[in-house]
Amino acid sequence: MLFTLAMLVVFRFVAHVPIPAVDSGALGALASGEEQLPALLGMLDIFSGGALRNVSIAMLGVYPYITASIIMQLLVPVIPRLQALSREGEEGRRKINQYTHWLMVPMCLLQGYGQLVVLQRTTINVNGVETPLVSGIGLSGDLWLSTLAMLFTLTAGTVFLVWLGERITERGIGNGISIIIFGGIVSALPVNLWRSHETAGPLGLFTLIGLLLAIAFFIVFVNEAVRRIPVQYSRSLFRGGRMYRQSGGTHIPLRVNSAGMIPLIFAYAILMFPAAVASYFGATFVQDLLGVDGYIYWALLFFLVVGFTFFYTMVIFQQQNLAETLQRQGGFVPGIRPGRPTAEYLNRVITRITWGGSFFLAAVAVSPLLARGLLGGTVGTTLMLISAAGLLIVVGVVLDTMRQIEAQLLMRQYEGFIK
Repeated sequence: MLFTLAMLVVFRFVAHVPIPAVDSGALGALASGEEQLPALLGMLDIFSGGALRNVSIAMLGVYPYITASIIMQLLVPVIPRLQALSREGEEGRRKINQYTHWLMVPMCLLQGYGQLVVLQRTTINVNGVETPLVSGIGLSGDLWLSTLAMLFTLTAGTVFLVWLGERITERGIGNGISIIIFGGIVSALPVNLWRSHETAGPLGLFTLIGLLLAIAFFIVFVNEAVRRIPVQYSRSLFRGGRMYRQSGGTHIPLRVNSAGMIPLIFAYAILMFPAAVASYFGATFVQDLLGVDGYIYWALLFFLVVGFTFFYTMVIFQQQNLAETLQRQGGFVPGIRPGRPTAEYLNRVITRITWGGSFFLAAVAVSPLLARGLLGGTVGTTLMLISAAGLLIVVGVVLDTMRQIEAQLLMRQYEGFIK
């Protein structure tokens, strides 16, 4: 736990180190709250933990790695070589993870250039003068060397954050990449709550806090909901020339939301990518089309969350291969024949309950629209993202971390008992 906290402190330190070519006056106006970022940049800033507002070397966050992971998971069933690697156990997963890291680098360069172009076009009022956040961005003339230095700096920042996350996974508590995203969201929560108080007043603040608590309650309620599949075990033992039958019963807990907060992270990463590409080509209409103030963005987010929930759940469920494991251990579901019928039965059950989990996640993702209506538009959409996807990620990470802490404590008690 101390190691995890130390890595989060390092992450927050890196989030405040600006890149070169940043206008200090514009940066100071953003830091003081006198000026606000556009909607798309505001959303990116929330999930980067304020690193984008600081134009930090970590402003890309870990989302290029998330995008690379999505692409690799889509390619594994298609490319035979990757499919063979996925069946080789730990060594195969290590090789696929290495390919993901290699793919992350071009993703960082592309997304980094797109965000730098957007920041160069974003002007901040400094003493009555419209000043761009960054300047000198381009790939021609005398600008290419400084632009290349900034892109390599942003890439190094993302690689460093991914490295921190992997160290947390190995030596700390919880999933490291999720912990990094969690730290960024939580760090921005107090500031956003205070801004809601300034813009909406005490009533708006209490309404927002009430929505936060209600959404957190339903997130915990659905995340902890399981469908119990009864399982019977029957074994035959031969002792002294006689056969003895042993039997017992247990259950398989199938979660309604088996995917956790991963579909939300995937969906936001996918929606951020076209905006970054559009900014690279100067296609402002695409940025306007996918802006968080439009209904197209929320419709795409809803369907992406539903689709990624089914995709991620089925991928994880197929990798577990529960039917074969049960048959090998002498277990069976009452009334269902072992083998293929059991696999088909479990697939039907997980598909039915995943419908509920996917629509729940999608409803949480688009709940800022409802919150914006309740608050009368006094609180910006980018702020309300904290009450939906951000809170879902925070609650999911907290629940997962609590389970791992309980497992560590239980293992410690067993070790003390054995000694």
